[in-house]
Amino acid sequence: MPQQILDKTVFSLSEVGRSIQKTLRNRYTNSYWIRAELNKLNHYGQSGHCFPELVEKDNDTIRAQMRSVLWREDYAAINGKFLEVLKEPLKDGIKILLLGRISFDPVYGLSIRIVDIDPSFTLGDLEQEKQACIAALVREGLFEKNKALSVPLLPQRIAVISAETSKGYVDFTRIIDQNESHYRFFHMLFPALLQGDQAARSISAQLTCIKEIIQHFDLVAIIRGGGDDIGLSCYNNLYLSRAVADFPLPVFTGIGHATNETVTEMVAHTNAITPTKLAETLIAYFRDYDNKVWNLAEKINHASRQQLTLNRHLFISSVNQLRSGVNEQLAHERYGLQESSLRLKSGTKSLLSDNGRELKGLESSVGQLHPDNVLKRGYSITRHKGKALKSGQKLRKGDLLETTLFDSVVQSQTITTQKREKP
Repeated sequence: MPQQILDKTVFSLSEVGRSIQKTLRNRYTNSYWIRAELNKLNHYGQSGHCFPELVEKDNDTIRAQMRSVLWREDYAAINGKFLEVLKEPLKDGIKILLLGRISFDPVYGLSIRIVDIDPSFTLGDLEQEKQACIAALVREGLFEKNKALSVPLLPQRIAVISAETSKGYVDFTRIIDQNESHYRFFHMLFPALLQGDQAARSISAQLTCIKEIIQHFDLVAIIRGGGDDIGLSCYNNLYLSRAVADFPLPVFTGIGHATNETVTEMVAHTNAITPTKLAETLIAYFRDYDNKVWNLAEKINHASRQQLTLNRHLFISSVNQLRSGVNEQLAHERYGLQESSLRLKSGTKSLLSDNGRELKGLESSVGQLHPDNVLKRGYSITRHKGKALKSGQKLRKGDLLETTLFDSVVQSQTITTQKREKP
C-alpha cells in the first residue's frame, strides 16, 4: 500500500513493479507472433537456457531493443526444427519470427518469453540474402570470373583451406596421397574456421595469405568435412563469395553437403559435392592426361605398324620390280653382248684377213727393197775402208774402193772425183 510522506502519496519500487506486472498480465493475456532480429543468442551451455537479445533495425539505426528468455526445453525443440529445416542452428544475426509472451518481473524487468520460432520465415530471409548476394556478384561482373580461369594441365600444387582436424580434410589428403596410380601432389594447409559467424572472414583471410605466395600454387581447395549439412549460411556471405569469385587462381570447393549450392560454391571454378569427390576430381586430371598419352602412344604404335607394313609391301614390290627390271636389262644386255660378240668375231676375221693381205703386200714390198734384189736391178754398193760411200767429196786420189755388185765384188783405185750435177 502507498504511504503518505510529507503530504505525498508514495509507492515503493516493488509496488510499482507489481502494478506494471499486473497491468501487463491483464493486457497481454495471449502469445503474439513477433518479427525481430536475433542480435545475440546468449546460450548458456551449463543450464541450457538462452537469454536472446532482440532488436529491430532500420538500416543501422536500432528502432527497438528488448530482452527475451528461451528456456532449455523450448530451446532444444526450436533448435532441432532449425537444424531440420534450415540445416543451421539458432545463432546470432538471423531474422526470426517468434511466438512470445510479454512478461514483466519487478526484479528482471520487461522481457519476452519465446515459446516457438518459425524456421520457414528465417529460411525465406536467408534465401533472400542469398539471392541478393548472387545479384550483387552478377552486377559487379564477378559471378563467372573464377570459372573463366584456366586450370593447369596437371594441377599438382594445391593450397588447402580447411581445419586440420576436419574429417573431410583427412579424407581429401588420404585419397590424393595414396592414389593407386601414384600421382604426386603437393598440398599446403591454411587453417581456417569452417562454420559459424567467423568462418567467412577466417576463410577470406586465408585467401589473402595465399595471394601473397600465389606463384607457388596451381589452385585453391576449400574443404569442409564430413558431409554435414549444418552451418552453411556463412558460404552465402557476400564478403566471402566476392573473395572467391575474384581470386586469381581457380578455386575448387568440397564443402560436403547434399542441399542446394551455396553462393561460394556457385562462383567457385569447380564444386565437388564432398572432399572425397574433390580429391577424385584432381586425380582425374592426371588420369585423363595419362589416358590421352596412352591413347596417343597406341595411335602412334598402330600408325607405325601400318606404315612399316606398307613400307614392307612397297619395299618388296620395289625389289620385285627392280629384280624384274634387272633381269630384263640383263637379258637385253646379254642379247646385245652376244650380238656385239658376233659382230666383233666377224669384224675381227675380216680385219685379220685384210691385214693379212696388206701384210703380204708389205712383205713383198719389203722384199723388193732387200739389197740383193736392189743389186739385181743394176745397183751397186761402194765402200771405202769398209764403210758405204754416200758422197765422194772426201775421197783422195789413190784411195782404194770396193764395189759390190749382184754377183761379184770389184776393187778399184780412185783416180779423180767430180761433183755430179743434180737434175
